[in-house]
Amino acid sequence: MASNIPANLTAPLFTFDVQSGGNFEAENRLILLGHGLAAGLLAADGIALCNTKEDARRLAGVGSMLESMFIATRRNAPAQEIWIGRVADTGTAEIRTITVGAVPAAGGQGVLQIAGESISVEIPAGATANAVAASLSAAINAYYNRFTGRSLPFTATVTTNVVTITARHKGTYATGLDIFVPVLDSANAFTGLFTFATTTPGAGTPSLANVLAAMNDDAFEVIVSAFGDATNLALLDAFLGPVSGRWSYAQQLYGHAFYPKTDTTANLATFALARDTWHLTMVPELAGGGNGTPEYQWVAAFVGRIAPWLGGGANGDVSRNQSGLVVLDVLAPRDRNYWMDYGTRDSMLKSGVSTWSVNRNGEVMIDKIITHQQTTNGAPDTTFRDIQAVYQVTYALKKFRADLAYEHSNKALAQDNPSNLDAITTPKDIRATLFHSYQSMPGVLKNSTSVLPYIVVSIDQDNPNRVNAQLPMDRVNALDIFAGLANVYSQFTTSAATASL
Repeated sequence: MASNIPANLTAPLFTFDVQSGGNFEAENRLILLGHGLAAGLLAADGIALCNTKEDARRLAGVGSMLESMFIATRRNAPAQEIWIGRVADTGTAEIRTITVGAVPAAGGQGVLQIAGESISVEIPAGATANAVAASLSAAINAYYNRFTGRSLPFTATVTTNVVTITARHKGTYATGLDIFVPVLDSANAFTGLFTFATTTPGAGTPSLANVLAAMNDDAFEVIVSAFGDATNLALLDAFLGPVSGRWSYAQQLYGHAFYPKTDTTANLATFALARDTWHLTMVPELAGGGNGTPEYQWVAAFVGRIAPWLGGGANGDVSRNQSGLVVLDVLAPRDRNYWMDYGTRDSMLKSGVSTWSVNRNGEVMIDKIITHQQTTNGAPDTTFRDIQAVYQVTYALKKFRADLAYEHSNKALAQDNPSNLDAITTPKDIRATLFHSYQSMPGVLKNSTSVLPYIVVSIDQDNPNRVNAQLPMDRVNALDIFAGLANVYSQFTTSAATASL
């Protein structure tokens, strides 16, 4: 019976009440949390939908952290819904100097790499050090990568023979911004020409508290933070927590946070092991290897690469193994000794640190993305270790909730319904909905044919308006490891092959 047509009408009427029958579509919104500039339209501690690199430039400012993070994410996820959240900076902006020495008399092309971007300056024969400094300063300020849309994270000024560069944002993050004179196929006129110094180290660590509050009750399934300090990670963990956070019964908004960290393998492992939670994922860089890509760009690119799959419950993408996916817009460490070998990756994963590898083309590839979960109630537990598990459960719970809403909202509750009244639902009806919903997710949940006996739905003994349900979920597992035995023969025979089985 249509719910909006009263039962006690008398006057003749031929009518229909139009209602949706329900059509579930999963959301998978990603938000980037980083610094923007005052020149941008997005206010500090505000959030906004960001669709294009032009939007990022307009909202966050030219050369800002958020602009760079957006570009990295968009290059890896062309159709992803992306939001940005501007975190207010605090402290002191890092200042460095580049002192120009004796310029080669013949001049030539000089290339300087800043945060992975190559700035080229043509030095005329007989140029002075002061002229080179002026040209370099102008090139830094004017730099714009027309292909990616990225500008530099520093601004420059010049005095006699010295270029002074200042980070666009305040904070310690800038100490990790890389400056490097690369080796070119031909001679690099900048080789041995510069003396680098940090005159004012970046100081200050921002707080995510205000921007997290600005997210209000909007759903953001993927949260990418540029900041991986202990204080902000504690905020993110509580924000997503199961007691009063986004995974709690009171919110049911879900979500997961990714953050970057640069350190030695030992320190990365120690840091991760101190955080036993499945709400956080570290995407590491290894210190000392020559990391051209800034941390914030690194994590944004990695998460952008897997984000489309994380929302793919209907087609099973969420359950896929992610190993070998090439991450765009990042550079491998210059020193090959800092590329993760298999032993390093296996050890790091056992310590709660996600891993990557580098292929023969020098491209960075995802190896395995994991959370920090290690135990439950003190006992070893890997249920939510794989990132796939978090997003499988996210998709499944949203699908269960939607199906229940379509079929059982605005109903009365009874133990049975002998007259089959449309206004009444029963525990048996609800159980059937849960079972059919489970069966509709073969790319997320498995063993659907045998789960029915374990789905329990009953009316609460103390509250007759409440239904209690027990819903076991057996998730589909990623194919991470293939371990085969290859038997080699000088002469293959049927009997030999049979004997090896």
